[in-house]
Amino acid sequence: MVTVDHANMEAIDQQAMTPPQMRLMRLPEVIARVGIKRSTIYQRMSEGRFPRARSLGPKSTVWVESEIDAWINSVIGSDG
Repeated sequence: MVTVDHANMEAIDQQAMTPPQMRLMRLPEVIARVGIKRSTIYQRMSEGRFPRARSLGPKSTVWVESEIDAWINSVIGSDG
């Protein structure tokens, strides 16, 4: 006889429906991740060719990791 743990099944179903967590990245991590300099990042942002930064306060700027990942994937996809 097989026993089904309904509470565990509900937890698994809930995880499947939950979107991935958003993570915020500071400029040094973005630079390391994409391999371009600060000035180029800001220039491309102003041209609409790079994900925009979000301000968390007067001296705190962040990027959404999933947007950076999508940008990287678009660059990789356009090379081939």
